[in-house]
Amino acid sequence: MTIEILGTGCAKCKQLEKNVLEALAKSGRFAEVKKVEDLNEIMSYGVMSTPGLVIDGKVVSTGKLLSPDQILELMG
Repeated sequence: MTIEILGTGCAKCKQLEKNVLEALAKSGRFAEVKKVEDLNEIMSYGVMSTPGLVIDGKVVSTGKLLSPDQILELMG
């Protein structure tokens, strides 16, 4: 599984990264976690508001800070 956090480094983007790591720790699963801070790359996903969350190449959330439990649900 690959999880990408789309954002330019704002507080919400940093908190989303922490929440993703917490969700992974709770689940016991392994995933490659990438931060995408390049605006052109973020826009290539069609994301116009950050933070964005991409799981296995699919945009699952934009513009909101998800809790670890919400991220767990999206991970399936």
